[in-house]
Order: sequence, then C-alpha cells, then structure tokens
Amino acid sequence: MTKEEYSHIAPSIPHEPGVYQYFDASKKIIYVGKAKDLRKRVSSYFVKKTQYFKTTRLVSEIAEIKFTIVNSEHDALLLENSLIKKHQPKYNIDLKDDKSYPHIVIKKEAYPRVFLTRRKIKDGSEYIGPFTSVKNVRELLQFIRETLPIRTCNLNLSPKEIAKNKYKACLQYHIGNCKAPCIGLQSEEDYKFHIDQIKEILKGKNSSIEKEYKKQMQLYAEELQFEKAEIVKKKLDYIKNYQSKSIVANTKIDNTEIVGVVTNSDKVFINYMMIFQGNIVNSFSQSFTKKLEEREEDILPNIVLQLRDKFKSDCQEIILPFPIDLPIDVKQTIPVAGDKKKLLALSEKNATYLIDEEKRKTILHIKEKTVDDLAELLEQLQEDLSLPFYPDHIECFDNSNFQGSFPVAGMVCFKNGLPSKSDYRKYNIKTVVGIDDFASMTEVVFRRYSRLLHEKQPLPQLIIIDGGKGQLNAAITALNDLELMGKINVIGLAKNIEEIFFPGDSESLKLPYHSESLKFIRRVRDEVHRFGITFHRSKRSKGVIKNELEDIKGIGKKTAMELLKKFRSVKKLKEASEKEISEVVGFSKARIVLNYFNKK
Repeated sequence: MTKEEYSHIAPSIPHEPGVYQYFDASKKIIYVGKAKDLRKRVSSYFVKKTQYFKTTRLVSEIAEIKFTIVNSEHDALLLENSLIKKHQPKYNIDLKDDKSYPHIVIKKEAYPRVFLTRRKIKDGSEYIGPFTSVKNVRELLQFIRETLPIRTCNLNLSPKEIAKNKYKACLQYHIGNCKAPCIGLQSEEDYKFHIDQIKEILKGKNSSIEKEYKKQMQLYAEELQFEKAEIVKKKLDYIKNYQSKSIVANTKIDNTEIVGVVTNSDKVFINYMMIFQGNIVNSFSQSFTKKLEEREEDILPNIVLQLRDKFKSDCQEIILPFPIDLPIDVKQTIPVAGDKKKLLALSEKNATYLIDEEKRKTILHIKEKTVDDLAELLEQLQEDLSLPFYPDHIECFDNSNFQGSFPVAGMVCFKNGLPSKSDYRKYNIKTVVGIDDFASMTEVVFRRYSRLLHEKQPLPQLIIIDGGKGQLNAAITALNDLELMGKINVIGLAKNIEEIFFPGDSESLKLPYHSESLKFIRRVRDEVHRFGITFHRSKRSKGVIKNELEDIKGIGKKTAMELLKKFRSVKKLKEASEKEISEVVGFSKARIVLNYFNKK
C-alpha cells in the first residue's frame, strides 16, 4: 500500500484505543498491533520515513487494513495477544512453543497417586506445572516421597477392593513411607490431608508441613514412642536439607515472578523465573525472533502474558528491568538494589547464557529440530527415496565383529525422526557357523520381523541395511521368507561412498552430500554403529565371547587377544611362521599354538 492509497482510508480510522490488522493481497494477516490511538499509530507506518528494511517491506505488502476499537489499552493488549497466537502473522514475534513439558499429576482416584507425566488427559485429574526441568521434577517427587506418606503402588484402592482383603502391606509401610491404605490402615480423609500438603510443597511452601511434623515429633516423644519420633525427625532433617539447597533469595520474597531480557539485532532472549518463599520453583529460557524493529517495551507485554498462561501463574508481583503495560492487576517492581536486583541479574545472566548457547550451536551447525522440522525432513526423505509410505517408523541393522571374530548384530529404531531407544535390539548370532556377514544379516532380519508378526506389532515403513548389495540381498532373503517384500521398503547403504541400493536395481542412488535426507540416513547409520560396537565391547569385557584360541591349553584370553590384534583372524594366524608368532607372544607360546594347529 502506498502513501497516497493510505491517505484515502486514513479519515475512517478513529482516534481510539484498539487493535489493527494488516492483510496482504491474498487476504492473509501479516501483522497485528495495538495502539492507544489507532489513527496515529497506523499513520506512522505510512507518513514517517523509516530506515528499517523490515518495516519498509511490511508496508509494501499491506493490501488491506482492519481495526477493532476497545475500551482501553489493556483490552487492546489482550486482543492483540489472542490474535497473534491464533493467526501467527509472519511479521509478529512467534509466540508459539511446541515443546512438551512435564507436569506432576495428582490422579483422580481413591488415594490419589502422584507422579510425573508429559501427557495431559481430561479425566478430572489435577495437573501441576508445567516444569521446565525433568531432573528438578524428579528431585521434587523424591523429596515428597521422603517426607509425606503417600503410596507409590498402582493398586486399585477403591473401598470395594480394599474390603476384599486381598492386598498385603509392602516395604514402604514398614519403613514409614506409607500408611498402608491398601489394608485399611489409613482413611481417605487422612490421605487427603497429605495430598493438600503436597500441593503446598509444589507451590514452594514447606512451612506448614514443617510445623505439622514438629507437632507429631513432640507428641510421639511425650508418649515415649521414640522410634516413631526418630522417623519424623529424619523427615524434618530432609526438609531442612532440601530447603537449604533450593533457597536462593530472601524467604520474604514470595509469590513473585522475574523476567530477564537481553536483545540483539535479530532476537529477544527471555528468562522467566517463579519464586515462592525464596525458592526458585521454575526457570525457563526462550528466544524470540524479531520480525520488525520493535522496542523491548512493545515486545515484552505479549511474552509475559504467554509465559503466565503457560505456567498458570497467579503471582502477585513481577520483577522487571523496566515498566510495561499489562492488562492484569499485578505489582510491577523495577529494582535498583538488594535481593530483588540480584534475582533480576541472575535472570538476565540465564538469558545471556542462552545467547552463548545458540551461538555455539550455530558454529557447530547444531539445530534442535521441532516436530514440524522433523515432519518436513521425513517428507523430504520419502520424496528423495521415492517411498510409497511416509517413513515415520525406520529400523536399521548392522553386523559387528572384532578382527574377524565374535559376530553380533544390532538394530536401532527411529520413530517420527527421533531415536526410540526402548525399541533398540541386540542380537547374538545363533545359526551361523564362523564369520559370515551375509548369513548373519539374514538371521537377524528374519528373527526381528518374525517376532513382530507373531506379536502383531506394527512394522516399519523403511528398513536400512548398513552395507552394499550383498548385505541388502541377505536381508531381502529373510523378508521374502516372511512374505514381507512389497509391504516394507528396504535399502542398503554402502559403507564408503554412501551410495544407496534398492532391491533389484543395478544402479545406485547418490544423494547430494549435504542433503538433509542423506544427513539423516547417515545419522541413523552412525547410531547403529555406536550401538552395535558398544554391545560388542561389553560382551568382550565381560568375557562372554570365547574364541578358538582360548581352547588351546596354555593360551589364555589375554594372549589370544594379542594374537588376533596382530594377525586379524585365526586363518591368517595359521599361515604365520613360528618366528612371526614368537615376536608377539614369545617362542614357548608360539610353539604351543603351532602344535595345536598341526595336530588339527
């Protein structure tokens, strides 16, 4: 839209607070903004001369302007935030975050279980979080289990099941970590009291549980129940220990959140912390790409709203580096000294660390792929390999042996572009005599997919065989025996020049060396190498694998390994002279080895 075109519609834009939307020629929203005075703000894009390329480009793409009048700036911010999240305009900062963060769930059931989960199910259970660190959540759950008597079992503790008297008290009851509701020794009311205490702990408030335990310990001591008093004392000590590790500020700083901000020319780096009674209960860092030359004061309100919504914050105070317009009733503190200033500095330090981390990843060409990135990668792989099915389940096989001895095999599995380590499998070669890589590949492929068929498990869309035509044909033999050819795609990856072989094709496919598809296939191949070699080493170190040389009386495992390292195989050792062998293990052992082979 030109300045002249805008001049025709300018009189229709009111001098009122509101939200404006810019559309391109295809009627797609490309920018959403808020303003105290709509006409002044929108006019600034067309009247003022700007030296910023991004803003000039935005203006050149505007084909239509729409606006919504609201009662106040606060209402404008709320509407702007909602529209940005809904439409994700290309010139607005991206407020989307696809990562899955852990929650602590208090299950809706009799005697509720408390555990970590990444899946939120609408079953009436209470989900607390999200938390940004799985490690911290596990520590928190350990703290809860060490201090409060709640169950860790998966038993159905409905009154009807408890009444059947089919359960027995477990070890947790005997060591004081559970009151055994399974055998009727704890009422639901008493259990609920402990669940309420857990909710307080999850908010960073430990004082109420501390008071309760002091009262209990006093009572047990008065009744001369010293063993029970000692158990409670240990729990109190654990609470104090946990507090001393987690308190980073004045305990009077309570129900407060902190936002540290650092910017460069392209991005805004944010660190967000939640504080309860001096404890940091959550810390989260994220970068946002600037699409226009916005000021920090304009960017931050939307980000704060998003973060408060993400972490379900009801904090009454927010510590900031500068004041911002927020449509919520929360106290803003801009500290100049003291503990709050130190906390803000800590938050900004975390945001600065994120800048350094992103620079490091850029230098190393490391990029953390999103779900969308991985889906795009797999679509590209499907296209490059001409696969009939989208390959969201991929398995890769590799044989491994040491100097021509000790054959084993490994299989790794990738689902949705990521390693699925619970599906990795290790194979000892069972039916092949001696070293025969082709026969070994046939065996392990047959064993893998005959088992999946027997257990009615889903089959992969793509199998990658590490090796050339010979290895590929060996795998095809197994798939033909199982009548799976045509139902699963299989390719071979040659070891040296990384060419890809397809069943029945005489010519190989050579993908561009830096193509994303080949990088991904290479990554899968490298992972199966790592997995197979690790398995192989562990077996050797445990002495599980035995070779022919160890059967020779007078030759131990160490000597046998030295000979294999030198001659690389038993066959080459048989062809060696006494002098060559003696250079490795001495004349007496060389004679023992030669006498053994001569007798055979």
